[in-house]
Amino acid sequence: MRWRHGPFVRSLLRRRLRHTAQQFADHGWAVTPGAYFNGQRMACDRATCLASSCHPLLTDWETQSSTFSAQLDEWWSLHPHAVLLPTGHTFDVLEVPALLGARHVCGPPTGPGTAARVRGPVAVTAAGRWMLLMKPATALAPELDHRVDVLRHSLGSWIPAPPTVLPEGPVRWQVSPAQVNWQLPDADALQQSLVRSLVSLDASFLDLPLTARRRLAPPPRIGRPPTMQAALRRAG
Repeated sequence: MRWRHGPFVRSLLRRRLRHTAQQFADHGWAVTPGAYFNGQRMACDRATCLASSCHPLLTDWETQSSTFSAQLDEWWSLHPHAVLLPTGHTFDVLEVPALLGARHVCGPPTGPGTAARVRGPVAVTAAGRWMLLMKPATALAPELDHRVDVLRHSLGSWIPAPPTVLPEGPVRWQVSPAQVNWQLPDADALQQSLVRSLVSLDASFLDLPLTARRRLAPPPRIGRPPTMQAALRRAG
């Protein structure tokens, strides 16, 4: 079911998104506007744009991302544009499936004592994708790199930030930047913590009955799917 809202709610959402964009800017996190949900699709009002999913409003969004208040006022003056956070500069993002994300963030500690858990900002989409922010990384850990359901957002990519509304619903914080004092975890430490969570999750998976394992098993790997940004570039 699509998430719907009327004009009054859209106006409140626009102001909230503008406020959130300023919060990011105040902490040195550049933002760029994205398409807005018009009740049916993600629209950017460009006649030549055929994209219906979340995408940047600007064609040169990476060079025009900003932290300036006047620019943010202009971008969020009319519509509740998505707040997009460009990656690869201040931080990278690991996008993982819900089971792995929840195991990493909410599951039991992955080592002796709670110090074994690596905490950082985590955003969650209504479709069940968990986005873990971390300091920029050089590469994915080998244990994660082969997985088709784990994506790394770095240079040339972005993520939708809460409270952006997508057709399936709002993006929310599972762990907000304020909860971790706007600190980003070390990339290697976060990835190794994810690997430990993955090992624990795989062990739990093997304890399930065969029929349940078949339902939860990921599809066979055919190749890493292109990022949304790459797909849009090819479509253009």
